[in-house]
Amino acid sequence: MRYTGPKNRLSRRENIDLGLKTPGSKSHATLLKKINILPGQHGVKGRRKQSEHSRQLREKQKLRFSFDVSEKQLKRYFKIASRKRGNTAVFLSELLEKRLDNVIYRLGFAPTRAAARQLVSHGHISVNKKKVTIASYRVSAKDEIGFFKEDSKKIPYIDVFREQNEVILPEWLELKKDTGTMVGKPDSSLIDKQVNLRLVVEFYSR
Repeated sequence: MRYTGPKNRLSRRENIDLGLKTPGSKSHATLLKKINILPGQHGVKGRRKQSEHSRQLREKQKLRFSFDVSEKQLKRYFKIASRKRGNTAVFLSELLEKRLDNVIYRLGFAPTRAAARQLVSHGHISVNKKKVTIASYRVSAKDEIGFFKEDSKKIPYIDVFREQNEVILPEWLELKKDTGTMVGKPDSSLIDKQVNLRLVVEFYSR
């Protein structure tokens, strides 16, 4: 099941901003103030020493919550990645980065992956000028991603976010006006900044 509780609680539990709240919002500001305090009434007492299994679990949870996928989805992505010859961590990150909701987020069309998923499910996004409503749709090289209708660009919170924020695109994406294109193969560099993928692979390889 996908987590539907308080999102700031997740980031505080993992002691890192998982990108679940819109940058600049009051909720995001509150998170940054409390990011080092565990949620719950005993949070101020600090963190216990972690076992190796606990470290692996926490890294797996970071990855899952960051990409807003269910445990079942993440495990399926791992199984696909592990069948390939080569670095499983790199293949896993590639599968996650190619999700349509993630590509929308990376292009700066939405402030969070959850918002990107909502755009997709509500029929606001097109791939190669055809409407796609499946957030987990796997984007391929040279696919063109954009808004299905002109009105979709004018959704208030999307319009405000795009005007107020400058997006730094990963090398494997290209943006021209309101159309993004996957011009290369996604790597693990962005994920590596937040998650130790080696520990995630070890968790599922037990």
